[in-house]
Amino acid sequence: MSNHSNDDPSFNDAIDHQKKIEGYPKPSEGGLPGPIKWMGYVLFGGIALMMLFALIGNFIWN
Repeated sequence: MSNHSNDDPSFNDAIDHQKKIEGYPKPSEGGLPGPIKWMGYVLFGGIALMMLFALIGNFIWN
């Protein structure tokens, strides 16, 4: 883990507030929860499959 205490000094109050109060985001955190991730896979996968079937169907029946 890196300690951000040796970073450059803040150049304004907003950056200083973020560093002191809000802190730094952790790299391991920030992913979506499992059910939302799986719903995205299903939705985007379904859209991709529908586009593929439409493309194949267009070539077969035309």
